[in-house]
Amino acid sequence: MNKKNISKMKVPHTYVIIFFIVIIMSILTWIIPPGTFDYESVDVNGTMRNLVVPGSYHPIDRADAKPTTIISFASSFHKGAIAASEVVMLIFLVNGAFHIVIQTGAFNALLGTLLRRFYGKEKILVIIIFMIFALCGSLFGMLNEFNGFYPLFVGLGVALGYDAIWGASIVALGAFMGFAGGTMNPYNVVVAQAIAGVPLYSNMGIRIVSFIIFCAIAIAWIFHYGARIKKDPLKSYMVGEETAFSLDKEELVKYEISKKQKLILTLVVLSLLLIIWGSVTQGWGTLQLTGVFLLMGIISAIIDGWNANKIANEFIIGCASVTFGALVTGFARAILIVMQEGKIVDTIIYYMSSMLNGLPEIIAANGMTVMHTIINFFIPSGSGQAATTIPIMAPIGDILGVSREVVCLTFQFGSSFADLLFPTASIAIVCGLSKIPMEKWWKFYLPLFGIMAVAQVIIVSAAVMMGI
Repeated sequence: MNKKNISKMKVPHTYVIIFFIVIIMSILTWIIPPGTFDYESVDVNGTMRNLVVPGSYHPIDRADAKPTTIISFASSFHKGAIAASEVVMLIFLVNGAFHIVIQTGAFNALLGTLLRRFYGKEKILVIIIFMIFALCGSLFGMLNEFNGFYPLFVGLGVALGYDAIWGASIVALGAFMGFAGGTMNPYNVVVAQAIAGVPLYSNMGIRIVSFIIFCAIAIAWIFHYGARIKKDPLKSYMVGEETAFSLDKEELVKYEISKKQKLILTLVVLSLLLIIWGSVTQGWGTLQLTGVFLLMGIISAIIDGWNANKIANEFIIGCASVTFGALVTGFARAILIVMQEGKIVDTIIYYMSSMLNGLPEIIAANGMTVMHTIINFFIPSGSGQAATTIPIMAPIGDILGVSREVVCLTFQFGSSFADLLFPTASIAIVCGLSKIPMEKWWKFYLPLFGIMAVAQVIIVSAAVMMGI
């Protein structure tokens, strides 16, 4: 095959990939026997969660399940969009609000100031910002709270001579590496340890080491990709793609922050602090988050002197720019819809976990990481996956000599890295907000995912050998 033919080979469109995954899962609903675990409602740190009853898996009659028909296949995309409506609307509303703020020129002025102040020291700026996101992910489990930052950092990446993927990765890799190396994360560390029955925050040392390793690798990967683009701009995975938040560095450095823009930027900071406070202390979710962002956008426009019609028009433009990504999030949920209706999710989890029986400790522990990674495709919620898998994996670990601490660690790793890989998980939101085609992101992330897999094997194996 000559180079000309190779250059014409393309990764299928994101919608095409999702379409065929739904077809495959639909076929599997006729092949994999339906089954279910029994669940019980248990108080986990003050929150009632439905946990799997260990050893309760049982097959059910196919008549009690709903194997996918042609009509249910076609309607699964609509059902998926409805099931994911909260997240779909989050993408629209957050981007619409931030588009308004961007159009006021406040962000451009801020970026211009940062570029002048850190001229020639962009790497230092990237490391500082990355670590802020990572620490928030590690300590507080913050992910959705950063959704509003993606347009800003996509613009920063383009302005610095890189691309949208480079800019978005500062936010995405920062937050998710922090999540994977969670130290006090309430969503994966606390929930998993509480369900497993181990002391909360125990063996903090191994998680701190993991956090440092993951962040170091991710930062190096961002710089590696950036150096590649600087050397040859055609090596960017975004070549030929429209960038929604393109900014010009030479224009940005000319910007001076006006009094109105200072007020708008202060409002943005206060809004983010309010979201952090609400998420950590009041249990706020996406509904409150989008409400704060929407108010932030409207008030910013009022400060800048806009009339109501201009606010509405610019909001619609912002929403329209992320239609592709918002629909991806809804359509990808169809994958889970057909599997849940076919009652095959629990069957897959049961047989996967059974494969660990009889394996040596180190192999079994790393096998758990693989299992949690795969299960994240079917159950992309961290706390939801913990409620399903920890009650199963913990007793298996007891039998195989894998401590419950290590079981929690394998869950923490497996349920985090895959979030930036599987279309059923958070990557759909990241790509939607950044307007990056998912197949382009995969080209960037898959090699890093492989490197992180090796790091996980080393850390988990070390944890087993140290008797953690």
